[in-house]
This record gives sequence, structure tokens and C-alpha cells, in this order.
Amino acid sequence: MSVQYRVAYGKKDEVVEGPDDADVVISVPVADATADPAVAFMQGRLKAAGHTGRLFELLRSGEAAVALSRLASRP
Repeated sequence: MSVQYRVAYGKKDEVVEGPDDADVVISVPVADATADPAVAFMQGRLKAAGHTGRLFELLRSGEAAVALSRLASRP
């Protein structure tokens, strides 16, 4: 399964990790990137495109939280 993570810092300013043809694309504003991604998804602050079952696997495993936190801490 391939995943692309996108953390938006502002309009036209985002950090992207992962292939463009990913099975799941997860997008979140930087203000919500360090929060629990499952909660952010349920509140509509984290957006996802692609296979929903695989999204839930990423949220459950904690992989999404680690990747989003890493991207939110850019220098």
C-alpha cells in the first residue's frame, strides 16, 4: 500500500511525502498535524482520498500520526 501525506503550512505552501499515484492521500493543516489523526479525521480537519479501509489501518497502526508529526516539524 502506498500513502502520500500532505501537511499544509499555508496557501501554496505544503510539505508532501509519498508518491503521486498513492492508494491513500492524507491532507491536514499544520495546526492539526500533531493532534491524533483519527480525531482530526472524525472532526473533518484531516482529509483523505482513496481506499477508506486502508486509511483506517494507517490510523489504527499509528503510522499516520508519526508521519504527520514528522512533516509538521520542518525546520
